[in-house]
Amino acid sequence: MAPMTRNRGIPHPSLPRIWLPDSLLATYYSQRSTPSGLQITESIMISPSAGAMPGVPGLWLPEHISGWKTVTSAVHVKGGIIYAQLCHHGRVALPQFTGLPTVSASATPWSTDEKYPYPPPGESSRVHLKDYPLAELSREGIETTIQEFVTAAQNAKEAGFDGVEIHAGNGYLLEQFLASGVNKRTDKYGGNPENRCRFVLEVTEAVGRAIGTQNVAVRMSPWGVYNDIFDEDRFETWSTLCKGLGKLGGLSYVHFVEAREDERAAWENSWGNGRETEFEWVRAALGDVPVFSAGIWDKDTVWGAVECGRVDGCVFARWFVSNPDLVER
Repeated sequence: MAPMTRNRGIPHPSLPRIWLPDSLLATYYSQRSTPSGLQITESIMISPSAGAMPGVPGLWLPEHISGWKTVTSAVHVKGGIIYAQLCHHGRVALPQFTGLPTVSASATPWSTDEKYPYPPPGESSRVHLKDYPLAELSREGIETTIQEFVTAAQNAKEAGFDGVEIHAGNGYLLEQFLASGVNKRTDKYGGNPENRCRFVLEVTEAVGRAIGTQNVAVRMSPWGVYNDIFDEDRFETWSTLCKGLGKLGGLSYVHFVEAREDERAAWENSWGNGRETEFEWVRAALGDVPVFSAGIWDKDTVWGAVECGRVDGCVFARWFVSNPDLVER
């Protein structure tokens, strides 16, 4: 089951803008558990600065850990496996929710009229993201963020999660570093693909050292345009990232969000050489790391996808929301 934001956390009793997992989330994940079936949680914020979307729980307080223990226990009772997806929103976060300045790979203005999904405190309607100033994440901030990912991963293990999935897609902070259209840095974290991939690789390596590389996965969306992501040469960027992840050795899996038809026009010119969504280049770069794929499967296409070797796992999202018994069905 793919990670899907559900906005079902409950407010912290004394701390503003912080939400906790509770028995409702435990019921939700338990209903969708199957023996040896893998579930990946909704995006979990790694720190107060990472984002504070209403109802989205974090994983930095003792109350977070105890709440998530309720969830993991409910899944394990049914023999299921559950990974925590760890996320930092970067420039998609609003200061009214986080109480902190908004950071990104660079202070690159939004080129779209995208709006934040919810009206922030003090507003009666949604607001344009481009109306809020951005700050380039400092070198000190990069080190702090890496440690926040590590701490959240350690908290996840304490909470009973079987592993973590690092969210490096959907236009959030890690993908903001990857994409040349957003990352305009001139230090070792910007410029060529190797530099733009450095932050993601450092986060992944540090988390692996902390909880075991075999317990760490990475999610990415090489073809995605959500949250104003654009890149001059997507194949070069994401193949470089995959080669770097492959060199780390022993990752649990790499999880791809496949291209939707409505995204194709936005990225096909930057993909190059007719390369599309097949995974030969991915497997060559990743080596033995399992490849998971989400976003294109249905009741007809899923059969044989693993057996023929195209992918090692087919991941479903929306169908799981309305069908807790999707696997049986």
